[in-house]
Amino acid sequence: MRHQLIALVLGEVPHEVRGELFPARAGKSKPVYSQAAAPAQVRVGEERVLIDGRPVVFQLRGYPPDVLLLEASLDVETLFDQKVLALTEMLYREAYRLLEARGGEPLFSEEYSVFAVSGYEGPPEQFLDHAAVMASLLKSEGLDLDPKEIEHTLQAHIKYGMNDMAVVDWNGAFLFDDLGDFDEDIELLVLANLQLLRHRILDRQLDERLTRLGELAQKTADGRPFRRSELASGLRETIRIRTSSISALQQLDRQIRLIGDWYSARLFDLTARKFRIEAWRNVLRGKLESVEDIHSMIAENFSVSAKHRAEWYQILAFFVLQIGWFLLIILEFWYFT
Repeated sequence: MRHQLIALVLGEVPHEVRGELFPARAGKSKPVYSQAAAPAQVRVGEERVLIDGRPVVFQLRGYPPDVLLLEASLDVETLFDQKVLALTEMLYREAYRLLEARGGEPLFSEEYSVFAVSGYEGPPEQFLDHAAVMASLLKSEGLDLDPKEIEHTLQAHIKYGMNDMAVVDWNGAFLFDDLGDFDEDIELLVLANLQLLRHRILDRQLDERLTRLGELAQKTADGRPFRRSELASGLRETIRIRTSSISALQQLDRQIRLIGDWYSARLFDLTARKFRIEAWRNVLRGKLESVEDIHSMIAENFSVSAKHRAEWYQILAFFVLQIGWFLLIILEFWYFT
């Protein structure tokens, strides 16, 4: 029997990730065209390190334009032991060190643990005897959990064959497959984490945009002048964010819908529910609407202000013209007298 601990870390990096195209992993059951639907992934390289005195290889791959994936796998004697938590933390510390060395910010990253068991005989339900340890590992929790919490955690599972099972939670997943066919499951878990990270990055961008729009709105409220180019730049930025936002929100969902009701789609949907992806999507829609509303208000105020300034310019020009005529009359009177 084989027990594997797999640590996954995805993080935003300040530069474009480049490398050789990494082919999509084979799956249990999905249409042929679904491989073309998966987001493009590139091979960036690898890093060899020592973890607890053992050599470990971190595979570095990227999701263009700016997300780096670090993946490491380690065979252990047994996964059903609380000591695995300490080993997981060691893997994460090294992964974050590598991420920061490439300019990544841990604040905008996602980590996920996969506990994979293979080479056994019989149904995977036999391992539910270790339910308490499994739930603790899935939640990265060293405390003894309440039986109801354990039961609730292990309810989120999915099966495809008689001898396989995936148990999914927020921080990790237990994968059981007698043949060790884990590639597709791991890829789908990575994609769900990628979607969550993209949503968080977009949320930050919208917050930054709302802050800038708030400053611009304050200028209009205080009557302080601002350049037309500042407004035009803000409009372009709003359009860019909205375009990229719509694309980011719909791209992966569209790709998963191509797979339909196959195993891949059902596993992804289970993971997305754990990650509260729909709630994130609703928050982002609300912020997008707020950005548009504030920008429209500023543009309207700018138009009104510009109209008022034009009217004052006309009045001023009229008085200048009147003064000019008055001076001309005085000059004519002085000349002829």
